[in-house]
Amino acid sequence: MKRISVLGSTGSIGTQTLDVCRRMDVSVAALAAGSNTALLEEQAREFRPELVAVFDEASAAALRISLADTDIKVVSGAEGVKEAAACSCDIVLNAVTGIAGLAPSLAAIEAGNTLALANKETLVAGGKRVMDYAAAHGVKILPVDSEHSAVFQCLQAKGDSGRIGKLILTASGGPFFGKSREELAFVRPEDALRHPTWTMGRKVTVDSATMANKGLEIMEAAHLFGVTQDKIEVIIHRESMVHSMVEFIDHSVLAQLGVPDMRTPIQYALTWPERLPSAVKRIDLTEIGALTFYRPDDAAFPSMRIARRALSLGGTAGAAFNAADEVAVAAFLDGRIGFNDIPSVLEKTVEMPLPEGDSFEAVFAADREARAFAASLTDQIRR
Repeated sequence: MKRISVLGSTGSIGTQTLDVCRRMDVSVAALAAGSNTALLEEQAREFRPELVAVFDEASAAALRISLADTDIKVVSGAEGVKEAAACSCDIVLNAVTGIAGLAPSLAAIEAGNTLALANKETLVAGGKRVMDYAAAHGVKILPVDSEHSAVFQCLQAKGDSGRIGKLILTASGGPFFGKSREELAFVRPEDALRHPTWTMGRKVTVDSATMANKGLEIMEAAHLFGVTQDKIEVIIHRESMVHSMVEFIDHSVLAQLGVPDMRTPIQYALTWPERLPSAVKRIDLTEIGALTFYRPDDAAFPSMRIARRALSLGGTAGAAFNAADEVAVAAFLDGRIGFNDIPSVLEKTVEMPLPEGDSFEAVFAADREARAFAASLTDQIRR
């Protein structure tokens, strides 16, 4: 029986992970969440982990009282989440949102736990440093994002990752496919949160609308699979049935298809290298009828171009891109900046002078400085 620690258990990926766990022969060793203690208490009582971590200190104090009739240990703060990542288990599924997920990923690696990664920022900000760190500790990183899981599955099927010609990441196009940059100027937060196919958290849903999520995924794929960005292509696929493809050097292409349900890549990460029966609806190609593909509109959605620029700059530019995106999306959701202001904040922040170095300390320093710079930009836009 595998022992699993779920970080970000009350979020979209976390709740779906626990849904998968309900149908598997697994033991939940630890749970971690931000502040949703009502749901976290329900999860703790159902799965009976040894440890529960709450990032918010006040919420943790309340949860200790609520779980006083159990033997579950309740810890708090960033150190508490790291403790959940480093607990004795087989797999840590990291679904923490944002740069806050990097430190727990490192803690899981240091503990020798296999890392099932749904937190893009670990590799976007940490870059090759994280892959080298995992290799040094003999730890396998398994992708949970649907696109990277699809690539991983294609490579497993082919059994020859050294013969990659191109990675082809698919994008739904979000709710504004076909819109011009001029039309996007009038987008409201509630419009951006209406994704046509996927049910996700607020931040990643806006990232899908701006196409910044594909920029993050380009950076993540480059580090995860060890390919240069010229070998990573993004295409729009409105049906969201083809989750990604791999073109090999002989121009043959393998694709991974399935209904848009995150429980599929979650289960594959938890059961790898095995496959188990799934409760997810099977795909019916005759019902779909046709699969369509389009090129992205970089003029209307410049965030991918900016992400590629950050990848080219290297160093801590990935951390800066991510920090700026978190700040800009939060400002947009609060109604303080417009939709088209988001890529403007990204571009200016990526080009700012940044701390240099190969250490994780440099990454965290770049995150802090970029975050402050991006916040100043959003304040200027608001005024």
